[in-house]
Amino acid sequence: MTRKFRVEPRREFLYNSEWRAYAARPGKGASVTTTTETAKGPSVKVLILRAAGTNCDDEAQVAFEQAGATCERLHINALFAAPQRLHEAQILVLPGGFSYGDDIHSGKVLATELRQRLGADLKRFLAAGKLILGICNGFQVLVKTGLIPLGAAGLDVPVRELPLTLTWNRSGHYECRWTTLRVAPEAAAASPFLTRMERLHVPVAHAEGRLIAPQRTRERLAQAGQVAFQYTNPHDGRPTQEFPHNPNGSDDAIAGLMDPSGQILGLMPHPERAVLWTQLPEFSRRDHPSNAQPPAMTLFRNAVQHAANLTVPV
Repeated sequence: MTRKFRVEPRREFLYNSEWRAYAARPGKGASVTTTTETAKGPSVKVLILRAAGTNCDDEAQVAFEQAGATCERLHINALFAAPQRLHEAQILVLPGGFSYGDDIHSGKVLATELRQRLGADLKRFLAAGKLILGICNGFQVLVKTGLIPLGAAGLDVPVRELPLTLTWNRSGHYECRWTTLRVAPEAAAASPFLTRMERLHVPVAHAEGRLIAPQRTRERLAQAGQVAFQYTNPHDGRPTQEFPHNPNGSDDAIAGLMDPSGQILGLMPHPERAVLWTQLPEFSRRDHPSNAQPPAMTLFRNAVQHAANLTVPV
């Protein structure tokens, strides 16, 4: 017996083979923005850096294109050959994956390359007020460069003196599950990425996501407003060390940090995997407005809107 299933028209999405743009079926009432112009007019360019083992660059591109940006995915070797291509963008993204197979340590090889070969260019990029986002493996890279939590100054700090790191989950294995994040009010007020954000429901997918740091370092980060995200118990909204709500056992339930300026943001969870209602686990059990997008999209829209105001070329 053949069963016929009815799919609600507004939930019937298609995406192309390269995940570059989502679109609703014509005339079905759903709408997804894929324009490369921001609401303010000028085009914002996002440079998405990849290396051997990077595997979330496509999803990052989809998220930023929905936010109104123009994206370029570029291999690290191509950027080494032409560093000026970095300065053509307003936002640099280090996406998720397992760069260089996470040999030695997660993100370590790519972080070392960036420090040694692009340090001066990264300082110039940040001096122009531009933004850097690191997701999952990208966050690991930012921590190991020193850009998080120290900002551009971290590039000059000896690696052995960097104040924190990310290491193996307390469970001892890879964790892939949905988490609820609290956006710290201090961070939301200070970082252009986090304006008007309070809470996110996003997935994690990592084996080395546990942030560890001396208590004094964690206290300083909290006092400086650099703790951007914390894992929370979804029932009471409070930061927690309890598994599985805190999937890796990070100290103080820290899921993401930013630098002192707020221009650099890194987090272990994947907001780019929660930018369509169809990506959310409860999608089929809830109604969602066709003219709205999930809360995670706010992060990408905030970044693009801020970058659109960077009018001084560098």
